[in-house]
Amino acid sequence: MTPLQPLLYLAEPTFALLIQGVKQVALGQQTYRYSAGQYLIYLVDLPLSSNVIEASEDEPLLGLGLTIKPERVAALLLESGFPPENMTNQGSIAVSELSDDLLDPLTRLLRLLDNPKDIPILAPSIEREILWRLINGEQGAMLQQLGISNGRMMQIFRAIRWIRNHYKENIRIDTLAQEASMSATSFHRHFLSVTSLSPIQFQKQVRLQMARTLIASSLKSVAEIGFEVGYDSPSQFSREYRRLFGRPPNEDGRFIRETSVANASLKQ
Repeated sequence: MTPLQPLLYLAEPTFALLIQGVKQVALGQQTYRYSAGQYLIYLVDLPLSSNVIEASEDEPLLGLGLTIKPERVAALLLESGFPPENMTNQGSIAVSELSDDLLDPLTRLLRLLDNPKDIPILAPSIEREILWRLINGEQGAMLQQLGISNGRMMQIFRAIRWIRNHYKENIRIDTLAQEASMSATSFHRHFLSVTSLSPIQFQKQVRLQMARTLIASSLKSVAEIGFEVGYDSPSQFSREYRRLFGRPPNEDGRFIRETSVANASLKQ
């Protein structure tokens, strides 16, 4: 297969299972490689880079992804009486082998595709079972943090969501620390541990990811888009955009549009 350029994106908390092929995801300098029968799980909105390692026309990459909602984790923990004091701080991303007790509900979920009328009735209970299996699985200690309101993961999760909702604004560490209910020093240390970026670096990635979406779909000029996502200097915007995506904004916009057209024609 032709090597693919890594795809940069901001990922919501997700369970991602590979059924066929091999994929690699990077968070900062850390890389996570997973293949058929393995799953990747990440628990906050992370700036990830991913690329397909092994796939072909005869055996394309196949996978399944489910978004993880903190409120659903919290509901299961409350219902089960899981003791918060037993929680320990873990990382925010990991790879694990698919277990038999997780395979069963995932198979049943996929089979619902053959009977679409069953999906709204049966899918919620199956997804709930999948989440419960994950909570009690190899990465359960990490996942449980997302359902504890005063846990470190949930505190950082709230700050990340604040940044994503206010990415155009100039942010202050004190404001983010208050949102996370942490001291400024503790917040900065834990944010860096979870995301591999400082809060300012994270906001920059959010701005540039939003800008890339606009460049690919908008008729506005590069300078206008830069101002729209929070940059005061067009030259700084173009410089930081190129540093992250490997191309200046206009060239990258053409590349995205041409790639999309080429992929669409191959599917026809």
